Amino acid sequence: MKTEKDVTNSKISAQGPSALAAVDLINGPIMKNLLIFMLPILVSYIFQQLYNAVDTAIVGHYLGEQSLAAVGANVAIFDLMVMFAQGLGNGLCIVVSRAYGAGDGRRLRMSVAGSLVIGAGTIAVMTVLSLLGLGPLLRLLGTPEVIYGEALAYIRIIGGWIVVMFAYNLLSSLLRAIGNSAMSLVFLILSSVLNVILDVALVAGAGMGVQGAAAATVIAQGISALLCAVYIIRRAGILLPRREDFACGKELYLELAGQGYAMAFMGSVVNIGSVILQYGINSLGATVIAGHTTARKVFMLCILPNTAMGMAISTFVSQNKGAGHRDRIIRGVKESYVFDLVCCAAAILLLFPFADELAVLISGSANPELIGNVVAYVRFAALFSGVLGVLHQTRLALQGLGAKFTPMISSFIELIGKCIFAWLLVPRMGYRAVILCEPLIWCVMTVHLVFAFFTNPYIRGKTDARPQGEADRNGAKKLREQ
Repeated sequence: MKTEKDVTNSKISAQGPSALAAVDLINGPIMKNLLIFMLPILVSYIFQQLYNAVDTAIVGHYLGEQSLAAVGANVAIFDLMVMFAQGLGNGLCIVVSRAYGAGDGRRLRMSVAGSLVIGAGTIAVMTVLSLLGLGPLLRLLGTPEVIYGEALAYIRIIGGWIVVMFAYNLLSSLLRAIGNSAMSLVFLILSSVLNVILDVALVAGAGMGVQGAAAATVIAQGISALLCAVYIIRRAGILLPRREDFACGKELYLELAGQGYAMAFMGSVVNIGSVILQYGINSLGATVIAGHTTARKVFMLCILPNTAMGMAISTFVSQNKGAGHRDRIIRGVKESYVFDLVCCAAAILLLFPFADELAVLISGSANPELIGNVVAYVRFAALFSGVLGVLHQTRLALQGLGAKFTPMISSFIELIGKCIFAWLLVPRMGYRAVILCEPLIWCVMTVHLVFAFFTNPYIRGKTDARPQGEADRNGAKKLREQ
């Protein structure tokens, strides 16, 4: 007689790999499968950065440097929201990935149910905090009065509709948890095209100013979230919980909350440091703010392969821990380090000769001070992009293993470092301190994280290879078979 788990797993199997567009991260060649899995993530990140860059370019071209500075004054706050949403979604879906890797369909559905409950509660709280706290936060950051009104108008729209940001990140993370990184890309491409159209229509055509750019971003994210939800309902039914799955028990809720909020707060601590650094940048004037905004856009585009590989490593480690493949995890992380070094060389080859052209393209400005700051920032940061890649892969690998404390320590290292630079060095050294800040901090964090990963009890074989209560070693393979 079949057990309830057998029935559940057979239903998952019946949908097949074609329906789920899944990549097998538990078996087969490691780097090849990681690259196949991360490619849609990379393309989706490129589209996200491109339509963010389009926002910046359209604001700079049509509204001028002052409006560009108003949007730039919100970059750290916006990134704080994004990192919290991404961290929560990724943390929750680490638990989902383990259940999928172990072939435990029942636990998979309960993990999704618990994730939806936690996500809904978090969205409600974050919306209220955003609406009440954004104005005072901009004042606290010393936003120049000349751009304060536009800055507040922009970020209030983003914060008031933070629900779409959380929804997209959670739903796309659920798809990645079962090896499907392709479909969220398709939806993001469609919404990105719409975002560009809306940017031009609302900013240039309707004369809505920075509010038009914010509205275009919210609408684009909302459509991505809606399309993800429709796809899951129609084609990825293994992720649909039943009513009884919401009674998943205190233990699973605590595991989900612990993993989800650990990653969310880790990302938030990092970006609180960025918010504090933004305070120092704001004191340098509107031109420096606009230049730094442009520099961050350019550099973020160049490190997207490292960021995408980090997301792939997180799912890879989670699934393989569920399947009990310790040695495969170690090989995968080491191979990702080689990938980071290759990407670093590519970033240097791109940014050193073409930094000026990229600065002008993104900012829409010919101001020599602005362009000079952009060029200095991206060229120095490019030299350390490989270090940043190793940092990303190692931290996300540790989180995939279920580590919460160690990645949080690394985030506090970054926070303390940025506080020192913002409060002590930026007033004395100006923008040169901003350029030096993050690369030097990355080096310290990377040493700490690499040491923590290779001395982790699981990696050293001091703990059982399989988490308690999860299914057999080849469970995920069985779920994929027809």
